[in-house]
Amino acid sequence: MSAYIPFNRPFLIGNELAYITDAVNSGQLAGGGGFSRRCEEWMQREFGAHRVLLTPSCTAALEMAAMLCDVGPGDEVITPSFTFVTTAGAFVLRGAKPVFVDIREDTLNLDEARVESAMTPRTRAIVPVHYAGVGAEMDALLAIARRRGVRVVEDAAQAVAATYRGRWLGTLGDLGCFSFHETKNFICGEGGALVINDPALVERAEILREKGTDRSKFFRGEKDKYTWVDIGSSFLPSELQAAFLFAQLEQSARITERRMAIHARYQERLLPLEAAGRLRLPRIPAHCGHNAHLFHLLLNTPEERDAMLVFLKARGIGAVFHYVPLHTSPMGRTFGYGPGDFPVTESLSARLLRLPCFYDLDDASHDRVCEGVSAFFGL
Repeated sequence: MSAYIPFNRPFLIGNELAYITDAVNSGQLAGGGGFSRRCEEWMQREFGAHRVLLTPSCTAALEMAAMLCDVGPGDEVITPSFTFVTTAGAFVLRGAKPVFVDIREDTLNLDEARVESAMTPRTRAIVPVHYAGVGAEMDALLAIARRRGVRVVEDAAQAVAATYRGRWLGTLGDLGCFSFHETKNFICGEGGALVINDPALVERAEILREKGTDRSKFFRGEKDKYTWVDIGSSFLPSELQAAFLFAQLEQSARITERRMAIHARYQERLLPLEAAGRLRLPRIPAHCGHNAHLFHLLLNTPEERDAMLVFLKARGIGAVFHYVPLHTSPMGRTFGYGPGDFPVTESLSARLLRLPCFYDLDDASHDRVCEGVSAFFGL
């Protein structure tokens, strides 16, 4: 039997292990050391971000963003239901209510045309998610936010090194949140970053990340001691994570080039199935520069999607579905939502299937996946 093809596989590409050794030899494994600074400076330089703070996860970055938006009980936050739980959970943790909005049928991103009608005087932020590294319609969302006086927090977990109208995703809103989880393009096991685009938020962000203290000023020699000045938590990743990540960032162009090749090959090989009406391939607007984060198919019915998952698994192929809509979850129901509320989200999520897509997916394995998809249809 052929070897199993996983949905995702972590990888080494450069100096990951050497840099981990360097971190150990430096005498500092706690966060905020040399490799953390190198990662932050790299992202500031490459993406033109005002300030980047490395975090233990994208979840942590989102939680910091919720604090920086001063979200609290009685406030509301606009977000899609088709997303990972912490997009909403980070704000719920501060006492806010998620106000879900349906998604676009083409990109599976927040439908900007539905956002303003969902807003109330209690709305504090709009949180678009750039699904599959394809940008939400940021120009429209930013215009709404300016008009209504609310913050925009980009959930760019899947969108590191992707662009919208030539601008880097994560740098367009007031705040952006990146992920370096092992399933993402650039990885360190768990990891994330908060991108701060409003200079007025930098000082407080540093305090929040340092457990609510002004410790960052102390380390820069701006104070002779540090103390507790605000709320906060331990939002620093270790130097081991940062060392691994920096080696990946150094090879970002190479990683992106390979992932784009895998994505393009899927597109080419499976295009005849789309032409025959058997499935739908990803829709990527011309003004969006995606990063090949994932490759998904949309089947014609939920039953067909579920059957294909079983079929591919039997052939040793690790295809998976994606999010169960948050509004249909047990927690979502506590906010008054339920099935039928967002028909586009429910339809697309029930028919979506993701194919293996990772840096060292070789051509032979790629061929097996494409052949498996075709074989499902008897071709």
